[in-house]
Amino acid sequence: AALAAASAAQPGWDALGVEARAACLERLAEALEANCGELMGLVAAEAGRTIDDGLSEVREAVDFCRYYAQQARAGFAVKRLPGPTGEVNELSLHGRGVFACISPWNFPVAIFTGQVVAALVAGNTVVAKPAEQTPLVAAQIVRLAHAAGVPGEVLNLLPGDGAVGAQLVADPRVRGVAFTGGTDTARRIQQSLAERDGPIVPLIAETGGLNCMLVDATALPEQVVDDVIISAFQSAGQRCSALRVMYLQADIADSVLAMLAGAMAELRLGDPAVFATDIGPVIDLGARQNLERHAERMDREGRLVAACEPPADGRGGYFFPPRVYEIERLDQLEREVFGPILHVIRYRVEELPQVYEAINASGYGLTLGVHSRIDGFAREVFQATRVGNTYINRNMVGAIVGVNPFGGQGLSGTGPKAGGPHYLPRFATEKTRTDNVVAKGGNTQLFNLEEE
Repeated sequence: AALAAASAAQPGWDALGVEARAACLERLAEALEANCGELMGLVAAEAGRTIDDGLSEVREAVDFCRYYAQQARAGFAVKRLPGPTGEVNELSLHGRGVFACISPWNFPVAIFTGQVVAALVAGNTVVAKPAEQTPLVAAQIVRLAHAAGVPGEVLNLLPGDGAVGAQLVADPRVRGVAFTGGTDTARRIQQSLAERDGPIVPLIAETGGLNCMLVDATALPEQVVDDVIISAFQSAGQRCSALRVMYLQADIADSVLAMLAGAMAELRLGDPAVFATDIGPVIDLGARQNLERHAERMDREGRLVAACEPPADGRGGYFFPPRVYEIERLDQLEREVFGPILHVIRYRVEELPQVYEAINASGYGLTLGVHSRIDGFAREVFQATRVGNTYINRNMVGAIVGVNPFGGQGLSGTGPKAGGPHYLPRFATEKTRTDNVVAKGGNTQLFNLEEE
């Protein structure tokens, strides 16, 4: 029913024009701001995210609405192209049809909203399938969008598990897919789309990464530790952009790790709805069990550097205290570890070429950090690594819409980058109109020119 309604409504929604669609996004932005507190509460209850995380999410969703409205007005206006006298040539962008938007639980407001409004303002209708862990957040955002002027048949909510998503992307009425989640799931979606009969449709995917940070001996230790705590452990490490591996120059490794252990001792785990909480629970029992299995392997293969204390009362969720392990090589990690576990690898300056090779050989390329007071080193790392977002002398999370367009390469995504100027056209198709106006009796504009 959702696909049938969306298919029938798409031509009219596209014909409505970019100005009316952009206005809906701006009204939704106002509604999100007005309902910020309720959304923050839902995020804490469903996703276990802290108050600070919830507030940042709502702000990012608001930014997506306003930024994409602005970008659509500028980029989706009909463009008049040059041509011979008597001929009119125009290029316009239009929606592709029905877009399936499949979003994750770790950013149930920001990513859900960003995918949906990008597809909508480009002229598509949407069937949105949120993660099964966070349906209430998605339902509230859809209600706000409908109240902001988006018709019900234009934006359809389809809650459910992975089987629902698989059925959705296999349907030939779906003309595009926006997906954020695991690399393995993105592969399955790509395969499903390739096996379909009918038009070839785009997949816009943002997945995870074995995100690294390189810290040389010139870095400021206090800043390194502060940025590592945020990058590796904020949101319980459940960010696609989160730091997973820190390459630490051997000359300063012992002192930095000692400082990091001290900072971790100050972190407070607990109820995400309490202001004093730094880190909430992981999303569910399965996530915690995966982290526990990885920690058991690291206990055998690595060296435990530091670990946080569990919360005094762990009844409010599935808590996994942050840990830091020292390992020998990046290839000890076969895939992304989605949670608050940081791995540390010591390196010497002469080993940097091998470090770059290992990062690129992983196949992932989402985020990367550099801490150094040598500009040449930072530029060298940027040039040598195939990574979507490189952050220098700051933390690696919290990309700002319109400022830090976000997305990876290789196993980390298809691009284009969300929150950037090249994102919306991927949701659209181009149409050229060439009109020989002379055949209608001449170009009247030529006869109405004023004499000088």
